[in-house]
Amino acid sequence: MPWPRGRIPSPAAVGSGASASALEPTFPLIARHRVLGAAFGGLRSGRRGFGSDVVGSRLYRPGDTVHAIDWGASARLSAASGSDEFVVRERFAEEAPRVILLLDRRPAMALYPAPWPWLDKAAAQRAAARLVVESGLHSHGLVGAFELGGDGPRWVSPQARAGRWLLDSGPLADAPFDARESAASALEHLWAWHRRAVPPGSFVFVCSDFLSPPREELWLLALEQRWDVVPVVIQDPVWEAGFPDISGVTMPFSDPQTGAIVEARLSRREARERRRANEERRETLVRTLGRLGLDPVILSSADPQDVLAAFTIWAELRQFAEAGRS
Repeated sequence: MPWPRGRIPSPAAVGSGASASALEPTFPLIARHRVLGAAFGGLRSGRRGFGSDVVGSRLYRPGDTVHAIDWGASARLSAASGSDEFVVRERFAEEAPRVILLLDRRPAMALYPAPWPWLDKAAAQRAAARLVVESGLHSHGLVGAFELGGDGPRWVSPQARAGRWLLDSGPLADAPFDARESAASALEHLWAWHRRAVPPGSFVFVCSDFLSPPREELWLLALEQRWDVVPVVIQDPVWEAGFPDISGVTMPFSDPQTGAIVEARLSRREARERRRANEERRETLVRTLGRLGLDPVILSSADPQDVLAAFTIWAELRQFAEAGRS
């Protein structure tokens, strides 16, 4: 169920994305593949559209805007042909990067809230989402979001004027953690229902803990669309990327789906096996993403400075790879 358009504030209420985010920390959006188009006015696209660079002229066709008419050329052609003829200018399109956030709203993503000393995964996801939004607005991009909630899909189409509102006071600010599917599963829904709003070259940031590895076909489906998919892996370094030695201690364990609490006492061997299994799960995830050509951002902290550092490293690695291909 899409969020109603009427809830999106006017540009005057939100302010321009570029100026409002000028003082916010951002990271550069480095595209993995060369695509047609760039940020507004930065580079010209290979396709025709609205822009400033004229590529040529042609006769008017129904549906063309009157603002594209070359009145001087039209007058000369009309005088030479003895009939009313209109000539329009064709321009190279100037395109903005599109940035889509896929947010994980499963109950497991609400684990370890403050004051627990471990990673607050919900806070880490919010920090990552805010940074992505700010960086998209800073690049004059169109920012949108999609998530699977307990009451169905929630979608905000990419737009320039409401990116920060999504996180501050819009639907993403207070959405519950009640989804039954992960953010990676949302790739299939995005492809099925909103493909036209996510053209090739769009950045798709998938935020999740990926503790249940998504089907490889989902990644391949997104790559076939030539989306620039960026997995944002949010895992607690103590309990999920590893496992502490809690042998001989009775510990309460909670089921995030039901909230039921079960007490258990693990032996040293069981704790060691659990740590090995968690480490292998993390290594397998990173290895699989690398094999598919995906560059993950690994988050082990909810501190905004740590989140910024992780995304900055991601961008620098992409810049290095781009320089190597040049």
